[in-house]
Amino acid sequence: MAASPSTARAINDRLALQLLQREGPLTAGQLKVLTGLSRPTVADLVERLTEAGLIRVVGETGDRRRGPNARVYGIVADLAHLAALDVRTHSVSVLVADLVGSTLAEAVLPIGSDTATEAAVEQAAALLERTAREAGAVRLHSVGIGAPGLVDPVSGELRDTTGLPAWHRRLVGALHERLPATVLVENETNLAALAEQRLGAARGQDTFVLLWLGHGVGAAIVLDGKVRRGNSGGAGEISWLPVPGTVGLPTATGCEGGFHSLAGSVAICELAERYGLSAAPEPQEPPAAAYVRAAPASGAAGEAFLDALAERLAIGALAVSAVLDPGRIVLAGEIGHAGGKALAVRVEDRLAAMSPLSTEVRACALGGAAVLRGALLTARDAAQEELFAPGG
Repeated sequence: MAASPSTARAINDRLALQLLQREGPLTAGQLKVLTGLSRPTVADLVERLTEAGLIRVVGETGDRRRGPNARVYGIVADLAHLAALDVRTHSVSVLVADLVGSTLAEAVLPIGSDTATEAAVEQAAALLERTAREAGAVRLHSVGIGAPGLVDPVSGELRDTTGLPAWHRRLVGALHERLPATVLVENETNLAALAEQRLGAARGQDTFVLLWLGHGVGAAIVLDGKVRRGNSGGAGEISWLPVPGTVGLPTATGCEGGFHSLAGSVAICELAERYGLSAAPEPQEPPAAAYVRAAPASGAAGEAFLDALAERLAIGALAVSAVLDPGRIVLAGEIGHAGGKALAVRVEDRLAAMSPLSTEVRACALGGAAVLRGALLTARDAAQEELFAPGG
């Protein structure tokens, strides 16, 4: 059955808006080429979107030709303001942007472990409100939050997790109450995977796994273009993965004995000290990441340490590869970023020696910005879904 004229217009409008978002400002002629639509159809949709306040003329082409230059159209960036939060154990980072993702203001606030829950919530919420004011955002449309821990796939709420600060969970609820905005929370590893898929080391990959190597260990699983969260939101909790080289097995209340015992921050520090390495962590940097970052300049001992670390990481990567066959694994988190290409190449070589499956291993491209960028993409997607909908 052919689409009705109104449905066809809505489809064409959405397509044009998606192209303007992905490619940046375009002329009507460029929209015609990219959409495959006729010139009159493109002219009509440009007029509709302009009258609706969704796009506007942002410039002209500089072509030297007879007649007037072609107008260049772009999305109205200040149609909505967005915010992203990266909530860590001892800090919170905030970024405020416009609808096309341009950063308008950002800030970071350390939150000590001795800070009371209500005080921590108030400090984090006040930081967001202050940063929004500095950005000139009178009202935030959507807020994306990245946090460690499990997110309930049904309710979309951050679950109460032992070992994580109580203010994480309370902050999400407080922002729901304080802001007239859509507030979305997602596991930090899943957001890093979204950002790397759209902007970084997994760009163009519909299926891949991101290994998060920071204070703890986790994984984001992307299959057929979608993040897979599992029945309870726990897909990718590879800290509990039983692996050789550990003493004992993990339990329902602790991941000691699992992959965490090989690749967690404490285990990596112990490995580095065994090779006689020393390093000075930067602010908010896990000590393990400092060791990994300093290893290439530490001579033969540093090289041997990276080889040993790659052996450990390849064990977890092998299990992931054997079960999911993702084709690409991205090493992320502070340790994956610190290791860079030198560590990724080592892991890929060892994985190839253990598995018949072809699996590329890449270092993350976005580093410490991945979670914030993923949270911002989530907020932007939510805003566009509403604003770009027919009659939105």
